Amino acid sequence: MPDALPTDPADLQQYCLQLLTELSAQQDLVSKLSHQLALLRRYLYGRRSEQLDPAQLLLEFARWVQAQEAEATPPPPPAAAAPSPRPRGHGRTPLPALLPRRRVEHTLPAERCTCAACGTPLVKIGEETSEQLDYQPASLFVTEHVRFTYACRACEETVVTAERPAAPIEKGRPGPGLLAQVVTAKYADHVPLNRQAEIFARHGVTLARQTLCDWVAAAADLLTPLYEDLRTAVLASKVIHTDDTVVPVLDRERTATREGRLWVYVSDSHPADLVYDYTVDRTRAGPLAFLGDFRGYLQADAYAGYDALYATGRVLEVACWAHARRYFFDAKASDPARALPALAFIQQLYAVEREVKGADAEPRRARRAEQALPVLARFRQWLDAQADVVLPKSPTGEAVGYARAQWTALTRYCEDGDLAIDNNVSERALRTVVTGRHNWTFCGSDAGGRRAAILYSLVATCKAHSLDPWAYLRDVLERIPSHPNRRRAELLPRHWKTAQAAALA
Repeated sequence: MPDALPTDPADLQQYCLQLLTELSAQQDLVSKLSHQLALLRRYLYGRRSEQLDPAQLLLEFARWVQAQEAEATPPPPPAAAAPSPRPRGHGRTPLPALLPRRRVEHTLPAERCTCAACGTPLVKIGEETSEQLDYQPASLFVTEHVRFTYACRACEETVVTAERPAAPIEKGRPGPGLLAQVVTAKYADHVPLNRQAEIFARHGVTLARQTLCDWVAAAADLLTPLYEDLRTAVLASKVIHTDDTVVPVLDRERTATREGRLWVYVSDSHPADLVYDYTVDRTRAGPLAFLGDFRGYLQADAYAGYDALYATGRVLEVACWAHARRYFFDAKASDPARALPALAFIQQLYAVEREVKGADAEPRRARRAEQALPVLARFRQWLDAQADVVLPKSPTGEAVGYARAQWTALTRYCEDGDLAIDNNVSERALRTVVTGRHNWTFCGSDAGGRRAAILYSLVATCKAHSLDPWAYLRDVLERIPSHPNRRRAELLPRHWKTAQAAALA
């Protein structure tokens, strides 16, 4: 109220300063909440792609260059945007030659097999073939294992029965093909076990969901030695990419699910091997236990749990430019004048990567030293200048702070041609888990999470090697009960693919 205002000028000035401080705090809060709301709306309704119009980036970048011309020699102009690829034609893709063909012949009716002009009977002089892709639902069948019994007619003392063949589940009912189908459907096609039970019921076979759970557990136990071999192969890499995601887990002591974690570790081989690991929480104990004595480069996000690994000196940190770019992309709505020049710098770095894609390690390192390092030097200069003028807690301030704090790890990819500019390979590997999580919604226990890690590892590695997970699992589940342990490496997806290609040749 006006009559409640102080009358002393000094008190009134102090009162106004207090109001301005509160107003500034309220404006900061509104800006922060508006930014969070914009991110939430984009997450729920917007497109996930972070692509921007190159013209928009060049416009903002040109403004920054012009501002620098008065103080120092301007940097070279940004690289031109790569030409847009020609749109692919809309012609039909030929049907695979490996698909079985069923020939259906269509003849003329008898009344049309006579020439309308002279009445002479028509003769066949050729044929026209058109292909139609059709579908027949998968079918269940029963394999009867008949074991003959033999006896000695002379003394009638010896009776011998043929041995029972090895089965994936001892005295179990599922054959290797059915067991492979259940695993593939859940971990490759994201079909929960309750839906699979409904599908089997349509085929006339009633299978309880708990029965399918027991089969999945048995398959995971059987494949655990291969999982350990795959883990050893990944740990032998020079570079490992890693990331993690949340997995809801049932807990009998709680009324709601709790959060477990699935971590992915991707090798640097081509094609890559992938191993998932389950932990009950997101502490540093998980990566420390899995990576063990690993020596090499670890490309990951800025999670502090990896710091203990970096402190050993055996593991070198490689950061992800996609993470850094995401901070500036999110800040674009609130501060485009600063976010767009930063995105233009990062776009130049990715333009260099497009030019060296597919090259050997040493040429890639040399091209980065020639073209990417100058861009990084100018970008660091720009970041240092912005750090003095932006608010640390603003979206742009957080983006600048993240890039400056991670600068050594962000620029390390220029030191070795075997390193990647970002960690997108591990993020893509987690999409399988995220898609499945939307369908099966939770793991039944921590043991279920560990089984999921085992089966996801083999299924994802099959996909990376362009293998049909069902064909691989069906063969391996049939062979592994009697396969010699010393030759177990033959059953890893990489070596299995080589053997299959040799057999087909």
